[in-house]
Amino acid sequence: MKQAKLMLVLAVAAFPFLVWAADKAAAPAPALKSFEEKLGYIMGREIGQSINEAPSKIDINAFIRGVQDAVQNRPSTISPEDEEAIKTEFSNRMQAEQAAKTAALAEENRKSEEAFLAKNKSAKGVVTTASGLQYEVITPGTGATPKETDRIKVNYRGTLLDGTEFDSSYARNQPAVFAVNGVIPGWTEALQLMKLGGKYRIWVPSKLAYGTRGAGRAIGPNAMLIFEVEPLEIVKN
Repeated sequence: MKQAKLMLVLAVAAFPFLVWAADKAAAPAPALKSFEEKLGYIMGREIGQSINEAPSKIDINAFIRGVQDAVQNRPSTISPEDEEAIKTEFSNRMQAEQAAKTAALAEENRKSEEAFLAKNKSAKGVVTTASGLQYEVITPGTGATPKETDRIKVNYRGTLLDGTEFDSSYARNQPAVFAVNGVIPGWTEALQLMKLGGKYRIWVPSKLAYGTRGAGRAIGPNAMLIFEVEPLEIVKN
């Protein structure tokens, strides 16, 4: 309920603007000149955007009434028990909406991955392994092949199917070091197919990456991942 509390705090701060909006909605809007006026307008816009994004639409007049009662320290017209029930229902609706969006995105990503991998497997130079991993040798390496028990230093760039970059050691100007068996299954398998000094492109199906849960904001559910990988050296402990 932190979001709901934040909305209320912003509403109180923007109280003069909200009251003006309720009483003067039909009148031409005066120019905003002072810092206080502009701040009030910005807060009002933010509140309005939050309201529009909510799964349950609110009554704007009741909203303004609630702000007025809070600012003037009048008792609430809703009992504490009813207030908690309404907040719980609102939270449940938000969770249900988010779950529906996640499920829709997961299905969309699944279909996109399936179609892409089916087409990509016949592309020149692309190899598909028994697990479903696909890879391409961009530049052959001449060094050793990492083992599952090794630690390895690599440069890499990771993108989504639409080309969005979500991670890159190049962008950080620092190669990454990690255990071959300490990463997602698709990486663990792919690294053992590479030779040091080479450059490879790998297409990692979601089942070999983060699956239906995704990872953070960048990687959605059932998202296929694409990497360009340069294995540099096996790191000795």
